[in-house]
Amino acid sequence: MQNYIDNTGVQVADVVVGFLHLEKKTRKDVEALIPNPAVRFDYYCWDLYARVFHWYEEDKAALELRAQALKDIEDGRGEAAALAELISTAIVRTHLETMFRINVRYDALVQESEILKLDFWKSAFELLKQKGAVRFEKNGKNAGCWVMDLGEAASEGETEPEDADDIKIIVRSNGTVTYVGKDIAYHLWKFALLGKDFGYNAFYRYPDGREVWRTTVHGQADALPFGHASAAYAVIDTRQSYLQNIVKAAFHTLGYHECAANLHHFAYEVVGLSPGCAEEMGIALSPDDLERSYVEVSGRKGQGVKADDLIDTLIARASQEVCSRSTTQDPAEQQAYARQIAVGALRYFLLKYSRRVIIAFDFKEALAFEGETGPYLQYSVVRARNIFRKFQEAQPEFKPEQLAHLLTVDQAQSFYTGEDGLAFWELTMLAGQLEAAVEQAISSEEPAVVAKYAFRLAQAFNNFYHRYHILSESDLARQHFLLYLVHLTERTLTLATEQMGIEIPERM
Repeated sequence: MQNYIDNTGVQVADVVVGFLHLEKKTRKDVEALIPNPAVRFDYYCWDLYARVFHWYEEDKAALELRAQALKDIEDGRGEAAALAELISTAIVRTHLETMFRINVRYDALVQESEILKLDFWKSAFELLKQKGAVRFEKNGKNAGCWVMDLGEAASEGETEPEDADDIKIIVRSNGTVTYVGKDIAYHLWKFALLGKDFGYNAFYRYPDGREVWRTTVHGQADALPFGHASAAYAVIDTRQSYLQNIVKAAFHTLGYHECAANLHHFAYEVVGLSPGCAEEMGIALSPDDLERSYVEVSGRKGQGVKADDLIDTLIARASQEVCSRSTTQDPAEQQAYARQIAVGALRYFLLKYSRRVIIAFDFKEALAFEGETGPYLQYSVVRARNIFRKFQEAQPEFKPEQLAHLLTVDQAQSFYTGEDGLAFWELTMLAGQLEAAVEQAISSEEPAVVAKYAFRLAQAFNNFYHRYHILSESDLARQHFLLYLVHLTERTLTLATEQMGIEIPERM
């Protein structure tokens, strides 16, 4: 599977407008700002982006500057284009570093600019015109624009948004290509339907040596191959559903029905903050906000939480918990465990909900060691491993992998049919359902299926742990059998947490 970042140009254009017209900064000024240790450049751009939108609201004429910046960036000319390249490169580097902190890695960075420079869009546009999928508007509010002409095909049951007519525009009257137009060309490339490819240059290297590649016009000869997908998932929130349906409808209009069926919009609802969490992160709330179930975040309004601030706060909270439990006295180990617990808490919290549910993130709920949380899963695995660690203190040669050979079929059968047989079968059967849970998650496009399954297994294991005294069991055969169930559960929970990108600390 190839994991891409698609750089979106509109937000970059707004930041360019901010630097050029609000702050009166030149490219050299911005170049000096990026490495400045006193400035967090991505944070700086976040704040500037909000200021620009406030300016647009106060002065509608400023939107003309945005339109001109988009045109210059598309044409690759002037100060705006140079600034856009500089800004996007710097921000993407910080994005990679931030996402790596929560165990997310990428393979390739796709730049919108190359979609135009390499004539991806030109080829896609010709196909659309040949099939009659677009028309040139001579009159009305969209005069001079090329718009999609897809009838009912684009909606697929979705209610048309108020700006549906604007979304269907793929080439504006000034000649610039809209997001949906470039997205059609981009997805055609994914399925190798354009007969064209990007060049690729190595852009970033992870600590283990794995490279992240970035698209370019002329790339390295030894670059990895990308594209040629059999299925593609566009991970974009539900507000983009109508737009993504237009892209799929364009595929159908072009006759690429099989590819359209394998082009998935992995839609998800937005993530908000609980009022308590918002206050802790320094967001000023109105009395009405305090009564809401969640606080909505908005980059345009400057109301939100920067990812690194959230991660830092989670780690600080997890570190307090690690220290209070006297898990280890080694500061380096404390920090490592705190990071693993914090990341596990964040990832599980976001995964346990259906992707169609608005999530209200809350620190206390996410970091709880009891209940449906990432730390609860991690603690369950650590608890299982501690059983083996203590058992090995008395029997240093023991290895959990040997347990299947230490039990005879007759012994196992006697335990499964004995007084506690039903409880043993229930745990065994549950531990055998991971593959089915993963397959269901894929087919339904709901990662929450795996999260919910892992929690049920962790609950069952902890009930088992409290009911049976494994290390003090006097019957050796029964002890081996109980240890085998611990091993089976530990391996399954480990695989389940790996599927969710959750690491297991050495101690908790």
